[in-house]
Amino acid sequence: MSTPTSVWSRRPVIWIRLAYLAALNSLFSAVYRFVRSHYRLWRFSALHSGTRLEGLAHLHAYLMCAWARKRVPAYVDFLAANGHILRLLRLESFPETSKDTYVRRYGFAERCWDGRHPIAGTLVDESAGSSGTPYNWLRSGKELHDVHLDTANWVRWTFPTERLFALNAFSMGAWATGTNMGIALSKVCMVKSTGPDIDKIVDTIERFGDDYDYLICAYPPFLKHTVDALESRGFDWSRTRVYGLVGGEAMTEAMRDYLEHRLVKVRSGYGASDIQIGIGGETDLSVHIRRLLVARADVREALLGPDENRVPMVFQYNPLEVYIEVNDRGESLITVNNASVLSPKLRYNVGDEARVLSRRAVLSRLAELGIGGPFPAGWSVPFLLLFGRADSTVSYMGANIYPIDVEYGLYRDRSLAAAIEGFCLELDDSSLEPHPVIHVQLRAAGDIGDRAAAADALREAVVDHLAASSRDFSESLREDPGAADLRVEIHDHGSGPFAGTRPSIKNVYVRRREDH
Repeated sequence: MSTPTSVWSRRPVIWIRLAYLAALNSLFSAVYRFVRSHYRLWRFSALHSGTRLEGLAHLHAYLMCAWARKRVPAYVDFLAANGHILRLLRLESFPETSKDTYVRRYGFAERCWDGRHPIAGTLVDESAGSSGTPYNWLRSGKELHDVHLDTANWVRWTFPTERLFALNAFSMGAWATGTNMGIALSKVCMVKSTGPDIDKIVDTIERFGDDYDYLICAYPPFLKHTVDALESRGFDWSRTRVYGLVGGEAMTEAMRDYLEHRLVKVRSGYGASDIQIGIGGETDLSVHIRRLLVARADVREALLGPDENRVPMVFQYNPLEVYIEVNDRGESLITVNNASVLSPKLRYNVGDEARVLSRRAVLSRLAELGIGGPFPAGWSVPFLLLFGRADSTVSYMGANIYPIDVEYGLYRDRSLAAAIEGFCLELDDSSLEPHPVIHVQLRAAGDIGDRAAAADALREAVVDHLAASSRDFSESLREDPGAADLRVEIHDHGSGPFAGTRPSIKNVYVRRREDH
């Protein structure tokens, strides 16, 4: 019996075709590196080139996988273990990678090009560990340089002022976001990296005064803490412009409305330690579309389908930098289309539930509903509609309760929201009838008044939003009004399930009862 041969040996012409495509691809990569280094060219590209280049982005992702098949030892072994057969221009023929199936199985060097990485110039980032175990990620200097430029260009586009002073309140140290955001911001504005220290941020704004427009960069809950602290000190918001840049977790439109009561604009960026900090970013157009998703059920049905009532974050992203697919489980697969990446990310599944729609498809579906322009400014590139981690829920009465839906209810009343530091969910299964419990932590100086009345008001607001956003929950209410028996427990700052928690890292929104 003859031994099966690979596509490479059966059809040597594939080598020629791929070599031609690789040369074309390398030329384009060089051109794009030049474009990202010049803001005017980058801006023109964002406005005009996205739709035309999506096909090239697919080719780019395929070539990244094909070259890694020959040059990355871990990927060679991974493909062999999965029985991979190379198919020309069939990106879907390459299996998914993930932390469990790929990262944990191979060492750092094995996952790099040619099985090695340089010592000088290599930086090590660490994930925050909010999902359990922190991971380390190797980045080359050239890779980080490209990421910093893309992030800087987005910041310049989003906050167009020549007197921008950024206060970088992301956690400093080995975590990817804080250090890299500081470097990226320094390319387009003045920066002070305070870390998550409210006193330093407030003191800096008070000392530097009215000569600057301030950009506070932080996780959404910490940005709220900072705004509340400035408010409590009687800060005169009319003296200067203050903006917000958030990342690391989802933000509701209720939270944005609360923050923009004082801030000029709040925009979110999407990144993952596994991939890079600058996967996508909000534009005025994407925020406009998200607000339509919140306000109109027909828009949710047109863009998300008839059985989806959750409201995702809406970002735009550059498909030439990161190519995003969605698998049959609704999870995003990301391929980083940049050869400078030290450890290639190839059809990598972060675990985020998402949808991808082209700009043309989104605007066409809105037009069918009679929603026409003019629209706010946005890019010509696709939209990433991100629901987040599929396992970050509490299941109750056949419905999944998501933290982001709870946040909509908690922050509906601005007077109550001003006293809230944060919240978390748990399922109290200590009795025969399990019930979700929403634990609300007050600010250190927060006064919510009559706690029993406040708890009832918060519970009612959360139930109202869940009934409107979740068909399963709404149906449960119709069949059994007792399904509305969510419990809200209000805790003093640093007490109950919040005792001993660190405010500087991402919040943990779903807890087990044995955790406290």
